[in-house]
Parts: sequence; structure tokens; C-alpha cells
Amino acid sequence: MEARSITAEIPMAPRMTDDPAELVPELAAVSAALFKVTGNGSVPRSTISLVQLRAGQIAGSTYLTVLHTGFLRKAGESEERITSVASWQDSPYFSAAERAALALTEAVLQPSAHGERVSDELYAEAAEHYEPKALATLMFAIGQVNFFIPVALIAKPVPGRSFSDPWK
Repeated sequence: MEARSITAEIPMAPRMTDDPAELVPELAAVSAALFKVTGNGSVPRSTISLVQLRAGQIAGSTYLTVLHTGFLRKAGESEERITSVASWQDSPYFSAAERAALALTEAVLQPSAHGERVSDELYAEAAEHYEPKALATLMFAIGQVNFFIPVALIAKPVPGRSFSDPWK
């Protein structure tokens, strides 16, 4: 497979022309359940969106990055917070709880050269900021975006189009 030139134009069309949700209609129930789980109110919606934006960045998905940036903007998040998600470790815009959530996201999504991805220390730090239900919800929020990463990378929906209609 030949690599594309870094200066090549990227087409504004999905790679997979058929909407996967139409091909596999059972996805609607799974997707709805995941959104219900992460929207249970135990973790602020902004934290979930920050985590999912960071996951999209780590995965290298323009679609997910644009999608979650849009969600954060609609929720009234500042441009400073949104744009510094990629460099959250040295950004002054995040609370200790948000930092723990972002650290968990990175630990889950990036291989570790030092053994276990989520260390006992990282888990304990996150548990200091989140009660058990919230920590479970955060875990499922990371899983939710992980569920959609293959869709974003394989099917390549068009960035910036409606969340419900990226194939048109």
C-alpha cells in the first residue's frame, strides 16, 4: 500500500459510502445504551467530552476530534480548555479530577513501556476524585469512544457533518 503524500488533498467524502448504522441497525440500541450510561449525571458532561476529545486526538481521528470539539463549544467550554486538551499535562485550565480522567484516558489508549497501562497509583488517584459510580461511568465513557474509534478510522465519516448524518 502506497503512503499518501502529506500535501495531498483529503477528500470530503466518507471512505465507506454506506452508513454502518443502516447496514447494522442493531447499532442504534447499543449506541443509545452507551449514551444513557455516560449521561447518568455522576460525571460532568464536560469531563466526558474532554475525555472523548482526548481519545479522538490519541486515535488520530479528525472526525472524533471535530465532533467532540463541537460538543464542548456547544456546552460553552472556553477555547483555552478545548485547545489545550492535547497538552493537558501542562495546562492550567483543568481541575485535578479532570486531569485524573484525562490521565486514565491516555493510560487506556496508549501502550505502556513500563508494564500495566493503568497502574494502581493512577487508579487510586482517580478514585480520590470520583466516587465508585462516577469512576465506573468514566470507565464506560472511555469505552464508549473506544467503541466508535474503529468506525471513525475505518469508515472515515466526514468531519464537521452532523453527528447523526456524517455519511450524506
